[in-house]
Amino acid sequence: MKPMYYLVAAALSILLSIYVFLFGTAANSQLVAIFIGLWAPTIICLGIFNILMNIHGEMCCAHKRIEDRQTGHEH
Repeated sequence: MKPMYYLVAAALSILLSIYVFLFGTAANSQLVAIFIGLWAPTIICLGIFNILMNIHGEMCCAHKRIEDRQTGHEH
């Protein structure tokens, strides 16, 4: 997924958290709001992990192509 999707999801999590914290009517709405707010760093970390895995995959493919050229194996 694109990095922008992760940032939008994190922003929505923060906004939902603020809404529940301020306008929640349940007895434990503040605790629920804090829990929802903790999703934002988790979503951002998931996005960073996904980007790093994509970079790693690209580097592995490039390394394989370089090795194939050096040994004379063409696919």
